Amino acid sequence: QVQLVESGGGLVQAGGSLRLSCAASGLTFSAYHMGWFRQAPGKEREFVTAISRSGGTTNYVDSVKGRFTISRNNAKNTVYLQMNVLKPEDTAVYYCAAQGQVSRPPSRDPKDYNYWGQGAQVTVSS
Repeated sequence: QVQLVESGGGLVQAGGSLRLSCAASGLTFSAYHMGWFRQAPGKEREFVTAISRSGGTTNYVDSVKGRFTISRNNAKNTVYLQMNVLKPEDTAVYYCAAQGQVSRPPSRDPKDYNYWGQGAQVTVSS
């Protein structure tokens, strides 16, 4: 079965960095666009960033532009989220997700994603 497993979360001070990884199995990884979403307590899940199956196209929510970078290694079936200059408002559970409808660009809508990881907690202290 399809599994997406996030790792790399943790507690960091404001201004610090973390790198999340999401290892995929049970699917042809290079055939999927990949996205990262996050959900803070009491809030809805929100789009953070996404990358096309080839890695050639990315997009970001405005609040993380210039601080976060998404990348992927199709040989390792892994997508990454490098997070720099972290802020307390970045505190959330971060989820990776796989989008199978690749005739469209990577989507910002969680409904367009077919598979989800279990999430990784990121906590940024002030």
